[in-house]
Amino acid sequence: MVLGWPWRGWSGGSYGMSYSGPRAGPLVCGVEGRVRVAPGTRASRPGLETGGAGRRRGRGVLRSLVEASCSGVSVLSLCEKGDAMIMEETGKIFKKEKEMKKGIAFPTSISVNNCVCHFSPLKSDQDYILKEGDLVKIDLGVHVDGFIANVAHTFVVDVAQGTQVTGRKADVIKAAHLCAEAALRLVKPGNQNTQVTEAWNKVAHSFNCTPIEGMLSHQLKQHVIDGEKTIIQNPTDQQKKDHEKAEFEVHEVYAVDVLVSSGEGKAKDAGQRTTIYKRDPSKQYGLKMKTSRAFFSEVERRFDAMPFTLRAFEDEKKARMGVVECAKHELLQPFNVLYEKEGEFVAQFKFTVLLMPNGPMRITSGPFEPDLYKSEMEVQDAELKALLQSSASRKTQKKKKKKASKTAENATSGETLEENEAGD
Repeated sequence: MVLGWPWRGWSGGSYGMSYSGPRAGPLVCGVEGRVRVAPGTRASRPGLETGGAGRRRGRGVLRSLVEASCSGVSVLSLCEKGDAMIMEETGKIFKKEKEMKKGIAFPTSISVNNCVCHFSPLKSDQDYILKEGDLVKIDLGVHVDGFIANVAHTFVVDVAQGTQVTGRKADVIKAAHLCAEAALRLVKPGNQNTQVTEAWNKVAHSFNCTPIEGMLSHQLKQHVIDGEKTIIQNPTDQQKKDHEKAEFEVHEVYAVDVLVSSGEGKAKDAGQRTTIYKRDPSKQYGLKMKTSRAFFSEVERRFDAMPFTLRAFEDEKKARMGVVECAKHELLQPFNVLYEKEGEFVAQFKFTVLLMPNGPMRITSGPFEPDLYKSEMEVQDAELKALLQSSASRKTQKKKKKKASKTAENATSGETLEENEAGD
């Protein structure tokens, strides 16, 4: 049985797309976890245009943050800027839909060097000031009406013009980028999630790097950032036994999240305050404290099951107090700040991909510049090299022939063929 939840106005079926609803928006910020659509029909151009507008806004936020990330700039200010831009840009679309929720699907997080993920400080936390040569990971998400698009990008601060990043920073960034490119070619209908896991291990090890142990990439659904089907990175023996094997299917959507370390790939909680949480809809509890009840009521009203930051609350002190009881009784799930060993580097690339009948369609990515990174190592495995050299473009009409397909090595991820089509 095929379970799905189409956009309003979409008809059921197994191939093609047809839209007849009051608002056209099938590709706004990430769309569906699985869609049932009408056989033999085509996507409406108004729908693609509207969705492309939302996607371009999300990409614009990421680009602005990358450009603003210079030595002397604080991580807190960048996180605040990212969240404010997401709210501002999503506020410009679907203005007539007064009841529609849209905005942040994952708060802006900026994790530097050996910090693995989820660093998004509060005003009361110790800030981090960027320095020349820092390896920076920006992670954020956007949603419109609960349809999610996530993206993460890695770069090095203040690389001098005409020079290249070398050494372990280059190794880990190249490894993570090629892992993402391999996934783009493997996350397609009929393939298994285990194929992606195996490819990631091989690519990372080619650069003497290691995928972060146990990290998951999730299927996306409306209002659900952590769907049932997942892809696991570098699992332990026990995780291999426990992790459910799955086959990718047409019209599913995934947030493919790659995290690679120059070290052992062990991420640990170093005691940094958790600032990002999400509601767990499966849990219920009668909160005792008035502050906790007021806080939780605001969470449900403003965020539903989307991740949020305590920074989003007007009274930060009350938010810090209210979250304690909610987290203790598992009404909220924490996104802990994790670290690799001091001196190591962790790179991250994340993109959202739609599994279309004619191939994977990547709808989010960062402005990666492959020529900036020079590693002495490369992928040696013949099968993997062939995969990475293959085109990642979907099968298109003849009129699209003038657009050259991109292999993994030369893909800039700044404006992919798939993204152009989503926004044309």
